[in-house]
Amino acid sequence: MSEPVIKTDKLTKRFGDFIATNEITFTVDQGEIFGFLGANGAGKTTAMRMLCGLSIPSSGQATIAGFDVYKQTEQIKKNIGYMSQKFSLYEDLTVLENIRFFGGIYGLSDQQLKTKSEELIDKLGLQSEAKKLVASLPLGWKQKLSFSVAILHGPKIVFLDEPTGGVDPVTRRQFWDLIYNAADDGVTIFVTTHYMDEAEYCNRISIMVDGKIKALDSPANLKSSFGVGSMDEVFYELARGAKRSD
Repeated sequence: MSEPVIKTDKLTKRFGDFIATNEITFTVDQGEIFGFLGANGAGKTTAMRMLCGLSIPSSGQATIAGFDVYKQTEQIKKNIGYMSQKFSLYEDLTVLENIRFFGGIYGLSDQQLKTKSEELIDKLGLQSEAKKLVASLPLGWKQKLSFSVAILHGPKIVFLDEPTGGVDPVTRRQFWDLIYNAADDGVTIFVTTHYMDEAEYCNRISIMVDGKIKALDSPANLKSSFGVGSMDEVFYELARGAKRSD
């Protein structure tokens, strides 16, 4: 077995007397789709910022793609992709300009940029839109383009922060097809979502409550251990303080 691509041990972040993320411990394997769930204020964003090398932990340990979150934050940033709910695209640039801009940030050479830009345009079927402003694209296409740009440089891990917020169910399902394809290629997916049907698509999920991980397992095992039929019900049981039966 290879080493986990994400590994945390009692990772903690304090802001004064407030503990935003409280001794979270988990691992994520290569190619895994890992759901990181919790209500607003549960500590998800704080945890993700530490994992992305954007915030130094107060205590605990973590490695991302083999790099230490305290000492090797720049190496972490080069080995991950990131996509937010806002899709992280510049709407006043064309499709091609966005691809080349972000590819340049990720350190791709001019030749790599040329090759990967052409490959991506063909893959997404955006030949006729390549020189159009991103602002003119339908929401679903912006979403697909943003995800594709996030993995343009071949990262080991891509962090998706509420990537399907505000889009219709059909477009959400199509987006998850992109996630599956990336995972099949060995990319590790770390995703936050508040859609409980999407939690079902993950290999494993962790559920944070008040800064702590209160449950971590596959969706099927969690539903079984709480004796319920949906992830919505798992959340409800955790919210009312129920314990797993196993």
